[in-house]
Amino acid sequence: MANFSRRKFIVTLGVTAVGTALANGCSSTPTTSSSPSVPAVSSGTGDTPETDKISLGFIALTDSAPLIIAKEKKLFEKYGLKNAEVKKQTSWASVRDNLELGSEKGGLDGCHILTPMSYLLSSGKITKGNVKIPMYILARLNTDGQGISISNEYADLKLEAKSDKLKAKIDEMKAAGKKFQCAVTFPGGNHDLWTRYWLAANGVNPDEDVDIKVIPPAQMVANMETKSMDAFCVGEPWNQRIVTKKLGYNAVTTGEIWKNHPEKSFTVRKDWADKNPKAAKAALMAVMEAQMWCDKDENKAEMCKIIEGDIYVKAPAADILGRMQGTFDLGNGRKLEKSPLLMKFWRENASFPFKSHDKWFVTENTRWGTFTEADLAMVDTVNRSDLWREAAKALKVPDAEIPKEDSRGKETFFDGVTFDPADPKAYLASLKIKKA
Repeated sequence: MANFSRRKFIVTLGVTAVGTALANGCSSTPTTSSSPSVPAVSSGTGDTPETDKISLGFIALTDSAPLIIAKEKKLFEKYGLKNAEVKKQTSWASVRDNLELGSEKGGLDGCHILTPMSYLLSSGKITKGNVKIPMYILARLNTDGQGISISNEYADLKLEAKSDKLKAKIDEMKAAGKKFQCAVTFPGGNHDLWTRYWLAANGVNPDEDVDIKVIPPAQMVANMETKSMDAFCVGEPWNQRIVTKKLGYNAVTTGEIWKNHPEKSFTVRKDWADKNPKAAKAALMAVMEAQMWCDKDENKAEMCKIIEGDIYVKAPAADILGRMQGTFDLGNGRKLEKSPLLMKFWRENASFPFKSHDKWFVTENTRWGTFTEADLAMVDTVNRSDLWREAAKALKVPDAEIPKEDSRGKETFFDGVTFDPADPKAYLASLKIKKA
């Protein structure tokens, strides 16, 4: 886990059963006739952005919707960014590479991103020559809405959050000279951490008892179809696609591991934001307004119809909408109706980037040997909750919807473990399976 060499990324991606030859990214253009024509205005502060351009990336996942909707509904234009680009990326590795390049070299200014990647980039853990690429997290894009899916080969185990049969099966496979194959989307990223937490909570050592490989999100289903993996963790809609295609079932939707857990973030390069602070604020306001729109129940069907297109998520709206409304067919006979574990973009402070949550991501990566306790200091420089509050006031968000504290307080996981952001060391000490 600690060795984040670029060679490892390339080799790991090379073993996927289904590869893609997509280019660096394709610029999106408005495709829906329902998009209103919004005149360009200032960012709401009386100041015109320093530039009308921003190059943003996204991965084909439901939680990229705020960036897509900000483009489709002309919200970037509304706040003065009339030449905003929203570009589809083929993998989180391509996100890393393009953020490392920056737009001046043909890459990206910012992205829909796995939250820990902002810290992995800022610390130089995953860049060429370990060069630090400082990032700013401007907003959380969503909470909840990921899942761990299991091949039909293990249907009889009926795996859920707490799965006593999991370790026994994995031990049985090891004794027979086989290893349980798990796929995640990026080393040290959200899905890697959810997988590791779930395995460890069930007595499985993720570094010794299973093989963890990296597969781009959109290729997960195809790899399950070719039986090259036993389990994967990814965002929606790919967990629902597994159920729809009857290839497997979902052991958990990740809200069952940690209710209202933080997920993707809206991040930008620090140098771009420092050079263009008004443009950064304008982009943030556009994304935040899109989050408000996405989270309204009456807009969800339209949102799913927009993002289902090939240039975006490339999955049927029917496989996106149900879970956005709180209806989960997890397969294997298990269903959740009107669940509070649906993906949230704005409600319940989903957009606010709590520093306490970033502390968990850094601490959990410390657990697996990637960071150290000293790296927690990055949270105060990478997480720009202060800029979120400024943008919220400019958007006239009610004071009651603007968190006054940077901590959401203690968090409790499905296995009863508690994370106190005021004492990460105690959390690490309480964990039985770990590297740190």
